[in-house]
Amino acid sequence: MNRSSALLVLFGAVAFWTGEHGLAGAADRLQLRPLAPEVPQYAKIEFLITGLGAYQNPFDPEEVAVDLEIRTPSGQTLLLPAFWYQPFERRVSADRRPADWVYPSGPAHWRARFTPTEPGLYQAMARCTDRHGSRTSAPVRFTCQKSDRRGFLRTSSKDPRFLEFSTGEPFFGIGQNLAFIGFEQQITYAKAEKVFQTLRAMGANFLRIWTCCEDWALAVEARKNAWGRSWSGPGPIVPMPGQVPDKPARRCVQLGGQHPAQAAARPPNPLAVRPNTNYLLTGRVLADTDGQLTITAGSLRLGEPVRLKKNAGWTNFRQEFRTAAEQDFLPEVSFRWEGGGRAWLDEIVLAEAAGGPNLLADADPNRPVRTYYNPVDCFMLDVLLEAAEREGIYLQLCLLTRDLYMSALQKEGSPEYQQAIRDAKKTFRYAVARWGYSTSLAAWEYWNEMNPGLPTDRFYDALGQYLEKIDIYGHPRTTSAWGPAPKDWRHPRLDWAQGHHYLRPADKEKAHDEAAVVLERTALLRQHAPNKPILLAEFGLAEDNWQRSRWMQQDKELVHFHNCLWASALSGAASTAMFWWWELLDQMDAYRHYRPLADFLADIPWTTDHLQPAKAEVQETSVQVRVVGLQGHSGAYLWLQNPQSAWYPTVVEKKQLAAVSKAVLVLPNLQPGTYQVRWYDPWTGKRLSQSEVQAAQPPVRIPIPSFPRDVACKLIRTGQAASD
Repeated sequence: MNRSSALLVLFGAVAFWTGEHGLAGAADRLQLRPLAPEVPQYAKIEFLITGLGAYQNPFDPEEVAVDLEIRTPSGQTLLLPAFWYQPFERRVSADRRPADWVYPSGPAHWRARFTPTEPGLYQAMARCTDRHGSRTSAPVRFTCQKSDRRGFLRTSSKDPRFLEFSTGEPFFGIGQNLAFIGFEQQITYAKAEKVFQTLRAMGANFLRIWTCCEDWALAVEARKNAWGRSWSGPGPIVPMPGQVPDKPARRCVQLGGQHPAQAAARPPNPLAVRPNTNYLLTGRVLADTDGQLTITAGSLRLGEPVRLKKNAGWTNFRQEFRTAAEQDFLPEVSFRWEGGGRAWLDEIVLAEAAGGPNLLADADPNRPVRTYYNPVDCFMLDVLLEAAEREGIYLQLCLLTRDLYMSALQKEGSPEYQQAIRDAKKTFRYAVARWGYSTSLAAWEYWNEMNPGLPTDRFYDALGQYLEKIDIYGHPRTTSAWGPAPKDWRHPRLDWAQGHHYLRPADKEKAHDEAAVVLERTALLRQHAPNKPILLAEFGLAEDNWQRSRWMQQDKELVHFHNCLWASALSGAASTAMFWWWELLDQMDAYRHYRPLADFLADIPWTTDHLQPAKAEVQETSVQVRVVGLQGHSGAYLWLQNPQSAWYPTVVEKKQLAAVSKAVLVLPNLQPGTYQVRWYDPWTGKRLSQSEVQAAQPPVRIPIPSFPRDVACKLIRTGQAASD
């Protein structure tokens, strides 16, 4: 097989099987077909695009760019990128690991996904631009029916510190990180769907998801190398012998010499197969001595050994085998060279004998790293977004793999810097095309924890301008750094200001009071981003080496988690602090802590009440009670905490708390009027008492129910003062 043919197999072009999906000539007209005649407002409609030719890299818009031109009912013209799509089927098993079986289900093709935002009649036309020029399809029409869906998340047009839906309804994020989701992770894809269901039942609505996990979990754009891992090097990949100088360098797999004589292709994603099915493994081998190549998968030998003579040149091999009656996965494919010397492998393809995509695409050492989008991972992100939509969960997607880009961003004017911008644009073009339709996509996050000292302003400006052109839904943009990054928080093309912080022993007593640290970090974010949504997108207890704190599992009640949730929720941030240690939160059933908070926050008018930090204090008690809260024209929303109920005195020092009793809440600047006063237990959500108070002359003084740890209060204005 020559190089061009191998690339076609790699990128799935071979999946245009014979019959109605045969390859089209470049001169043929495009065909555009909507997969439904009508769609509800703020719901997805998909389109199938056929009639294109074969391309070496259909992910690269410089080689082929396919777009949809959409005419809206109001006469606006939208340009939406389409994407190269390999369909899969999926089965989930409750008693098997990996729980998810994912396998190609048909020919790869072009698709487009669109979410209409206004009811009425739409018209769409496909356009393909490649080296032959530009071609279009005939227009098609579809109808959007008005619905009660809330639409996309955005920065509020009424108060830019908070979030709202397209309909104007406010949104406050309640949630955590669920960063590593994968076949072999504690949170598998099947488990993640169950977590989404639990979160919804407990009132949570917001998750930060990594789609940049290299080769240990979900990664849209990553190395995903079957011959080695990101933490162990590239494995036996070497320059191909006998290359012609001045030609593009090619690589292959070497057996023997400075590398072991046996190498295994271990795809980062499980290698799913169909039972009772014939498969064909093909490739070519070159040797510098007489010998034989034996290929196995576990205990299964894949055909007879391939015998070679020294200097015989590249020799093709075809190994056919059949899977067992109940076989759903194939073990690692192992290649063993016997005879001494060295052998080199190239163009390895595993596919059904009847034809289909290459199941060992991750074994191609010449596959690009940036701007190649792993088909299985892309499909699983489809699954996660669909699950999020079902459960009312909103996902902040951390998309770009930092370590693939960071070295290129050292010098702003360098060719490497410009190439990083070009590659990131390609990745976001694909992401917008495939996932931008989703109303459950809360925001694009560029990186996880980029070096804050790098000159990234130009990168964020260029990528931000590009997204303003192609993301017709206007999803918010954010990023994170491994330390404070005021220049990012202030950047005009980053819509949310995001910080990360961990409580570590090195911070000494400061780390003993988690609520105080939350308030300090949100205040720092607000200082540099006075008119943006701010969020603590990573938070938790850690050791000095950033690993999980040994104290977390001893905090049986999750005191630190509870206190951080309540302090952050009423700090002026746009979401709760998002805890990082999701595995332990899952094991300890931390989700129950969300429900009381979600119920308390449900009726706060986040975007319409001009909320400001509450000016309140507690008097007539020997305990210095902390008051955290917000107040506006129509009320106040407060959390009162005994600081001795922080995690360190409770969990480590095991102090016994005396109840705060006979204390009085004093509010010096409450709007005049009649208020309903409701007191709640933050641990259970139970309403403790309800009364009425008249706010005529400041300050307003309100008795506080006795509490040992914390208590929450709402003051809802029900009537105006007589003088109003």
